[in-house]
Amino acid sequence: MTAPEAAPEAVLAAGRVRGAFVADGVARFLGVPYARAPFGALRFRAPEPVEPWEGVRTATEFGPTAPKRPYAPPLDALLPDPAVEGDDCLNVNVWAPWNPESEAEAEAGPRTGRPVMVWIHGGSLLHGSNAVPVYDGSAFARDGVVLVSVNYRLGVEGFGVFPDAPANLGLRDQLAALAWVRENIAAFGGDPERVTVFGESAGAISIAALLASPLARGLFRRAVVQSGAPMALPVERARRTTEAVAKRLGVPATAEAFAAVDRERLLTAQTEVTAKGSPLTGGGHSFQLVVDGEVLPRDPAEALLAGGPGTASGEVDLLLGTTAEEYRLWFVPSGLVERLSPLTLRLALWKTRVPSRTARVYRANRPGARPGEVLGALATDKLLRVPLNRLADARLGSGAAGRTYLYEFGWRSPVLGLGACHALELGFVFDTLDTPEARALTGPDAPRALAAAMHAAWVAFAADGDPGWRAWDAERPVLAFGPGRPSLVLAPREDERRAWDG
Repeated sequence: MTAPEAAPEAVLAAGRVRGAFVADGVARFLGVPYARAPFGALRFRAPEPVEPWEGVRTATEFGPTAPKRPYAPPLDALLPDPAVEGDDCLNVNVWAPWNPESEAEAEAGPRTGRPVMVWIHGGSLLHGSNAVPVYDGSAFARDGVVLVSVNYRLGVEGFGVFPDAPANLGLRDQLAALAWVRENIAAFGGDPERVTVFGESAGAISIAALLASPLARGLFRRAVVQSGAPMALPVERARRTTEAVAKRLGVPATAEAFAAVDRERLLTAQTEVTAKGSPLTGGGHSFQLVVDGEVLPRDPAEALLAGGPGTASGEVDLLLGTTAEEYRLWFVPSGLVERLSPLTLRLALWKTRVPSRTARVYRANRPGARPGEVLGALATDKLLRVPLNRLADARLGSGAAGRTYLYEFGWRSPVLGLGACHALELGFVFDTLDTPEARALTGPDAPRALAAAMHAAWVAFAADGDPGWRAWDAERPVLAFGPGRPSLVLAPREDERRAWDG
């Protein structure tokens, strides 16, 4: 391999960067800017191209993360979320295979034409970053993939709705990052025509939106949607969270007024406003993607189900899936599973308009289950599994050129009784089970063989669009990753899925 002192370098459109070797055959470039810092006059504006630099830019440490606050207890112990201070938060990290066989090749850079995967993190559009240790891309690079992880603006600075600023700024950041990948990824050995975008939770919701956005066409060939479904709000509804933050701050709900507010005070206000919200139970305020007429001309769910011109859905290979017990991340640590009474369950089902016939099927299939467990299973399927099944069916019915694959992650964590909860699969996908941050969710004895299988499936999908099992068809094949060995299941829990139709 290249001598340790010969650090890897890449020549980008904006200038040269120097990274570091992680281990034999893997190079890492951290904190590389893809757009100008969104501060000062650029705050609450669409991302602008990064300014070129002279000389060689060192890229060996994680770049700044978007302004945010940690998760509130008890999730802060389960989802570590490092913060890095600084202005240049619109940055990417790149892990790349880099194993030249000669000194001449070392100067020329890595081999070209490798598949590329671009990671968009989750965190309710309020948390997360590309510096989370679980998202280390070394294993992907080890297996021949150029892995890129993206930072984007969060909270009110990324998803506030103002009369004097563009909407969906965080989503526009993601588009800018993908455009940067298309222009620069060959310098790291990647093929700009073989880009797979993948993400989890809010990252998956973002990817579903990108599939529906005319501005994203041609920026990626494949997509992996993990535990998120197409959704966006009308401007009028989405504006309510921004207005609630403005009221707490005592300022007008304009970008100009918010830009004049101290950032720490702004973060405190948005944290207080969103404290009662939950991705599954609702309640309180939350930041959401917006149907803005430009990035998202229409609701992504409607656009993707309809297909046709204006979306990338029909052309892109899709890998879609959830964990088997998404709800347990929110319901178990908070104690909601224990607290929810039969009466509260009935009220919750009425409020969320769950048909009584649907609830009866779920209850019958879970004899002895607590009311909170029944509600959680219903919420998981209503918000995630059923919409993804409908998307797969729509693509099948439309004769989409892109292939569709479904999976479910079912290995159950022993930590706090979390089971197969939301975000549990991340350490398996990235093959980072040995990190303390992954073990916070999995415990110390998570099955390495299952991680190897899941990681290999993602690599294979990025390479040629086939993760290794049957594509979606009328028999509804789903690859179950756990609780035992991976296995193909036809139409799992079909009676529950059907209970949502008609």
